Amino acid sequence: MTTILEMSSRQHLYPTIIGNTNEDVDSESKTCGKILVVLSWILVIVTMPFSLFICFKVVQEYERAVIFRLGRLLSGGAKGPGIFFILPCIDSYARVDLRTRTYDVPPQEVLTKDSVTVSVDAVVYYRVHNATISIANVENAHHSTRLLAQTTLRNTMGTRPLHEILSERETISGNMQISLDEATEAWGIKVERVEIKDVRLPVQLQRAMAAEAEAAREARAKVIAAEGEQKASRALREASEVIGDSPAALQLRYLQTLNTISAEKNSTIVFPLPIDLLTYFIKAKEES
Repeated sequence: MTTILEMSSRQHLYPTIIGNTNEDVDSESKTCGKILVVLSWILVIVTMPFSLFICFKVVQEYERAVIFRLGRLLSGGAKGPGIFFILPCIDSYARVDLRTRTYDVPPQEVLTKDSVTVSVDAVVYYRVHNATISIANVENAHHSTRLLAQTTLRNTMGTRPLHEILSERETISGNMQISLDEATEAWGIKVERVEIKDVRLPVQLQRAMAAEAEAAREARAKVIAAEGEQKASRALREASEVIGDSPAALQLRYLQTLNTISAEKNSTIVFPLPIDLLTYFIKAKEES
């Protein structure tokens, strides 16, 4: 019983001992850091004014400087644009470009939802919106964003059928932009825009789609021609009803037709024959 009590008391003591050890290490590191900072300042003062050429740095308007002092980020975030001061030997900094970058995603061979192999390429526009996070949270923010853009393009196209990929490019681009922006938020990257450039189909599939489109156009042409014939027949029926009500209208139409024929073929001589005369001969034949 005594042994169990001793073991439990030791277990309770272990966290206290570890915590005290961490505090001692932190205090020692802070003390060493202060000493090194003082020595660095002394070095700057002794080597004045030559040390100013090393201590003062300049970053452009579109750049930011992330400063590390003894391996730790300085408080206050990234510095710039303009002039900033660093201590020699203990400070190091990294320049971060905040301008928008363009990444041309190489063509990706994708198997669509309806089992069609297509080649898709896209363009991604992104920029660094938090310089400190882009340096501290990821080894290479630009390389990671480009790899993620390739995999996101493949995953997005693999869940869509071919007809949606061809007809809904804007919707797919918007979904890709939202997905990439959410994933790269922890890296300090802002994805501004994603555009799908081209969707390349296999040659056999292109021929099949062209034949299908040609057949559809021919079918529509036949339907339109049939509708035109139907409307023309209705118009002729209405015209015949009008001419039947007025015998003189038939004679005028006959003369108009003769005028058209004579205008097209001037060498042809036409002798008009009254229709009533033909009607008389037809009736005589029927009576005989």
